[in-house]
Amino acid sequence: MRRRVVIGNWKMHGSRESISELLAGIDSSCLDPAIEIAVCPTSLHIAEVVEQLSKSSNNSGIAVGAQNVCDAESGAFTGEVAAQMLAEYGVRYALVGHSERRELYGESDQLVAVKAAAAIGAGLTPVVCLGETLVQRQEGKTEFVVLRQLDAVVQKIGIEGIEKCIVAYEPVWAIGTGETATPAQAQEVHAALRVRLHQLDAGLAQTTPILYGGSVKASNAAELFAQPDIDGGLVGGASLKAEEFNAICASA
Repeated sequence: MRRRVVIGNWKMHGSRESISELLAGIDSSCLDPAIEIAVCPTSLHIAEVVEQLSKSSNNSGIAVGAQNVCDAESGAFTGEVAAQMLAEYGVRYALVGHSERRELYGESDQLVAVKAAAAIGAGLTPVVCLGETLVQRQEGKTEFVVLRQLDAVVQKIGIEGIEKCIVAYEPVWAIGTGETATPAQAQEVHAALRVRLHQLDAGLAQTTPILYGGSVKASNAAELFAQPDIDGGLVGGASLKAEEFNAICASA
């Protein structure tokens, strides 16, 4: 049975005060414990979030993820954070290949694959983000793009590596825009990804969670998560509002 997962990506938001208030408002105590829930603060706030969650009776089951990870283990890479460093601070997940990293910082499919390998090497679960731009969708290239992005990771880490990953489909045109893929549009891409996983290994298709990201909010989460190949969400702006995030998690 595939796991149900909801991950909040806080991006470059938050202060010590606002994060403390946000964590105090998130309540996972009444949710099905089988649902995996995580939040991804900035690297600067990771240690504090880990500590606060460890002291919370309502949120002790919430894990912490990193928004990015370096492809190298150590060395002269100013400003980067290695996967092993993140693991040492209690981080469990690492986003790799988010569209903002691909678009703003020029990360290639190959670099994303190496980052996924680095995360696995440190015992982290990579959340491999895939997605097409609006132009690519209009040109009918959605499936080609997302499968190419997935295949690059498979070529690097193999089936055994993919078994340790979560996949997240995030149409670039729906991230932070307020636009959301319709449940049918999202399901179509998730189904294509599931077919590719099945082509690699039938068991892999049955166990790998595929999340949807792209303006997920309380008002659309239930309908999205009801689709047969959508196993949860990678949530952006709505994860910065405790009430919204609680409702999204409940929808899972």
